[in-house]
Amino acid sequence: MIPTTFSSKFQGAVSMNALRCYVSEFISTFFFVLAAVGSVMASRKLTAGDVTGPFSVLLPAIANAFALSSSVYISWNVSGGHVNPAVTFGMAVAGRISVPTAMFYWTSQMIASVMACLVLKVTVVEQHVPIYKIAGEMTGFGASVLEGVLAFVLVYTVFTANDPRLGLPLAVGPIFIGFVAGANVLAAGPFSGGAMNPACAFGSAMIYGSFKNQAVYWVGPLLGGATAALVYDNMVVVPAAEDDRGSSTGDATGV
Repeated sequence: MIPTTFSSKFQGAVSMNALRCYVSEFISTFFFVLAAVGSVMASRKLTAGDVTGPFSVLLPAIANAFALSSSVYISWNVSGGHVNPAVTFGMAVAGRISVPTAMFYWTSQMIASVMACLVLKVTVVEQHVPIYKIAGEMTGFGASVLEGVLAFVLVYTVFTANDPRLGLPLAVGPIFIGFVAGANVLAAGPFSGGAMNPACAFGSAMIYGSFKNQAVYWVGPLLGGATAALVYDNMVVVPAAEDDRGSSTGDATGV
């Protein structure tokens, strides 16, 4: 039974519809990473290399908000607009996508991130592609916890925006997802970098050539994303079956 189930899920993960999802994730992730990492390089250019000033955080935060909103929007109706392995992991934990599909999503996101950072490296020759770093006053554990909390907020927002029961217009969800990403960068950028996205951290580290503290940007966001998925689906939102029973009981009482 289990092998048959896994086989059917794997076949679904390599269908034409699934392939469209992977291409969509590649395009949206490429666009987001190009803007997110590129904005850090642009801020360094505009501030003459001053990485301690307010604009070194403000500009990337604005770029993250705009780029993520747009990236999620363009892939919302195709792949779900994950753009982030932490979101994909949360969806897999919640049972909304299969494990094989999640692995292909991850592959598309990682390749897109590497390609985006490679484009930046080739085109902006006078700067190195920046990587996410931990501030001196932060420990690796503390930075991982902080990134996990940020990812929790982001993935929780994604689940809320993606809930059809709320009846939100198509454009509203991606806008709020971008808002929370920008706010997270403003809050944590000077401390852990405010990555929230393992693919973004991986791509820049791959092109830069250093994987120091890379575990911070994987363990924290993945655990935060999984926790957000479990909390939203099991503790906050009333299951549809219970909601229907509650409505039926209310009608009977009213009569």
